[in-house]
Amino acid sequence: VQLQASGGGSVQAGGSLRLSCAASGYIARINVMGWYRQTPGKEREPVAAITRDGSTNYADSVAGRFTISRDNNPNTVYLQMNSLKPEDTAVYYCNFGVTTYWNKPEVLWGQGTLVTVSS
Repeated sequence: VQLQASGGGSVQAGGSLRLSCAASGYIARINVMGWYRQTPGKEREPVAAITRDGSTNYADSVAGRFTISRDNNPNTVYLQMNSLKPEDTAVYYCNFGVTTYWNKPEVLWGQGTLVTVSS
């Protein structure tokens, strides 16, 4: 199973972008979908997550500006980013917490998509 992220790009401060991440291949059960971001020299940090029942969580730095959503068919997660700030500049990674066919927990990562916000 692979996760393919897309939608990154360059935008001016105050602008918007929408990230998508789609899974290819069979997944027995997706428990949580999320987005992380990373800047050079810093650890990867959680941005937003959505659980199987639709509950969402956001980092304080993006709450009120970003919205995470999902489609179950196909297995895709989105991140709508509004009112972007230069400090949102990062490589964004999607992340699925899944249960495999053999009932084992596993974490899947996408390849990352770069978001650049200029002032």
